[in-house]
Amino acid sequence: ELIERSVREAKAAPQPPAKPVFAGYADLIDPEDMSREQRCLAEAIYFEARGESIKGQFAVAEVILNRVDAPAFPKGVCGVVGQRGNGGCAFSYVCDGVKDAMREPMPIETAGRIARVMLDGAPRGLTMGATHFHTRGVMPGWSRRFPQTAMIGSHVFYRMR
Repeated sequence: ELIERSVREAKAAPQPPAKPVFAGYADLIDPEDMSREQRCLAEAIYFEARGESIKGQFAVAEVILNRVDAPAFPKGVCGVVGQRGNGGCAFSYVCDGVKDAMREPMPIETAGRIARVMLDGAPRGLTMGATHFHTRGVMPGWSRRFPQTAMIGSHVFYRMR
């Protein structure tokens, strides 16, 4: 009887308003609670891997963070994600000419959470140190120069020698 009354009272108590869902990645999590680096990583996860399994999304985040740690790449997540050169971009969504907007609420939330966990130091063991990846539907020239480390979902992963 006491439990039933507590449940009724809890249901009758005023509930906090639901957090609105936003289309922009800056609103993925309270902007004051998200660093610029987390936003860049969440955006990359969203655009490069939102259709992948959680494991596949973590693998893409690993590659970006492995690049941050490698001397051959720019420092910082935003530098790595926005890197341009040789007539293209490291991540195709950055310079494909399409205005990018994150519109799917669940993948936005997932990408934000993965970004936070990875930046907080989660282990990186899925790709065995990969610094490159591509989808199975393409075969970039660089893929012949690097050893393949993993295949996760629709992505193939490689590590620099």
